[in-house]
Amino acid sequence: MISSINPATDQLLAEFAVHTEQQIDRQLAQAAKAQKSWAQLDVQARRPHLNKVAATLRQQKEALARIISLEMGKPLSEALGEVEKCAWNFDFYAEQGPVFLADQVVASAATDSRIVYDPLGLVLAVMPWNYPFWQVMRAAAPVLIGGNGMVLKHASNVPQCAMALEQVFKDAGLPEGLFCTMMVGASAVPRLIQDDRIAAVTFTGSTPVGRSIASVAGQALKKQVLELGGSDPFIVLADADIEAAAAVGVKARFQNTGQSCISSKRFIVEESVAGRFVDAFVAITQKLVVGDPFAPASTIGSMARRNLRDELHAQVVASVGEGAKLLTGGNPMEGPGAFYQPTVLDHVSPAMTVAREETFGPAAAIIRVKSVDEAITVANGTPFGLGASLWTRDMDRARLLTHQIDCGAVFVNGMVASDPRLPFGGTKQSGYGRELGYLGLHEFTNIKTVWTGPAKT
Repeated sequence: MISSINPATDQLLAEFAVHTEQQIDRQLAQAAKAQKSWAQLDVQARRPHLNKVAATLRQQKEALARIISLEMGKPLSEALGEVEKCAWNFDFYAEQGPVFLADQVVASAATDSRIVYDPLGLVLAVMPWNYPFWQVMRAAAPVLIGGNGMVLKHASNVPQCAMALEQVFKDAGLPEGLFCTMMVGASAVPRLIQDDRIAAVTFTGSTPVGRSIASVAGQALKKQVLELGGSDPFIVLADADIEAAAAVGVKARFQNTGQSCISSKRFIVEESVAGRFVDAFVAITQKLVVGDPFAPASTIGSMARRNLRDELHAQVVASVGEGAKLLTGGNPMEGPGAFYQPTVLDHVSPAMTVAREETFGPAAAIIRVKSVDEAITVANGTPFGLGASLWTRDMDRARLLTHQIDCGAVFVNGMVASDPRLPFGGTKQSGYGRELGYLGLHEFTNIKTVWTGPAKT
């Protein structure tokens, strides 16, 4: 059985039977059939279907957001924003799909030569729980407008979200099976990847699991896009707007209860302004309200599972033992649920646990550095390379430094975020490939050269 548990109350909400081999085969057959018909539609004919998905999400926003908050514990206000962002993404690809998929004419010796973008087939999406709608829908919109279908294997602690997503596509009137949910555990993923009806894989999650998926997909010679772990630096230089940096920094660390690959996790601050930044950062952090995700005053919900809270607490305790200074928080909260105090650790060194490992929860690590060069060295001193935030008033210097930071996205004087208009992804052990933007659409197309003669003489 796959269990749905409210992490804020420890209450069992529902249980779902794992799909049998026969059910899996039946779903794949239906999905493959639906995709073949869908692929025959012109991109202009697919557009209104995506708009209908967006409209359905908005019509059902309150009910869908409630499911998100119940299953993974985020404040309802954030869950509502997540559903709205999914709708925006579908409207965006409905509008821009024809532009992104237009033939690209290339001059050559042919009478006519061009690049065209054909569908690949069924894309298997193996998705995490932290943004249980957005992670799925940011991949689904470009996959579908490109003429593909999607098979979802969602995280096992958000089965109601998985079923709700499938129902959204049914309610929007898309072909039956074009988007389908597999109610299976992690052990079923290799079998799905190896199935001939699956053409490609998109995965968001931890680096170790990403390696496993890449290995299986590589053996099957199937395309993968991997968005893996992160330990994003938030670099504050001496000439930065310190108060603005602190305010945005708190949001960048504690949004979604700190459970995001692109949350800022290591705050790398020049020594000359570190005291001011830390004072402002801690003062704002201490105003955060931890509580019931459905309470309007709550700004921090519960973590998604108790074992994840225990892992975070172990990282905090280890770092304090290694010499980090605990400024606020640092403990699980008493009572039911997986709540953890918003935590700030100062005087962290790059060798400490919270700097070396990805911290997935409400704990911020502040690292003081003596110079800009040291800040960049520390920022790059991690196996991860997802996003980075850089704070400075000197835009000429910022343009130079953005090229020196090893990551997939640098946000200058802002927090790292995903946006349908911009490509999203990482480097190093944070994965490869891109989601969103036109690149995210092209990832799951067959980029085909069409040469038409006779050749020019």
